[in-house]
Amino acid sequence: MTFQRARSEEQREIRRRAILDTAAAMLHEMPVAEVSLNELSRRVGLAKSNVLRYFESREAVLLELLDDFLGSWLAELADELAAGIDAQAAPEVRADRLAEILSRSLAERVVLCDLFGAQGGVLERNVSVEVVKRHKRCSLARLAAMVDLMRRHLPELGDDAQLFCLMSLVSAGALSAYFPPPPSVLAAYADDPALGVLDTELRDALRHSFTAALVGVLPRT
Repeated sequence: MTFQRARSEEQREIRRRAILDTAAAMLHEMPVAEVSLNELSRRVGLAKSNVLRYFESREAVLLELLDDFLGSWLAELADELAAGIDAQAAPEVRADRLAEILSRSLAERVVLCDLFGAQGGVLERNVSVEVVKRHKRCSLARLAAMVDLMRRHLPELGDDAQLFCLMSLVSAGALSAYFPPPPSVLAAYADDPALGVLDTELRDALRHSFTAALVGVLPRT
């Protein structure tokens, strides 16, 4: 891909979108930690200095992708919850279904979970105050949308819905770092199966985490 000098707002936006789309494609090939500004520049067909005219750092690119991916996921999650939860079911049944759908939905979005995991420790470390402010405003809006979804299907959560949403996203980021296990860990399990007693799939780990959290915040009958 090659570009002529961007002279209009439309051309600048096309170039900006190309950088984001290229970074998104890279994330489907490699983890966040391996996405470099040099490789991104090479793939998009721009000098690194030109990429930095649109995004101040690699982390700024990835933060914007996190915002984009989170918005797309929440839109799809709304449909999944609407189709999968019976509004007339008992709170415990709805909570179980919510945990199942939420865990499956996140486990299918490995890139999103990887970005969650890198958000606090990596992505927010090499960006300006203005980029952080823009990202945080977007994140708060996404969080409000997720809270609304949780309350729509499980109003019993009440004021605990926001904490549940926050902890769910943090859990998705933290747990995804363990899946799939690296070759050395898999080799250890194969050599000594007893070591793999806690080995599981990401979806199952997330479901257990979400179920435990919901059981803790649902009102007692």
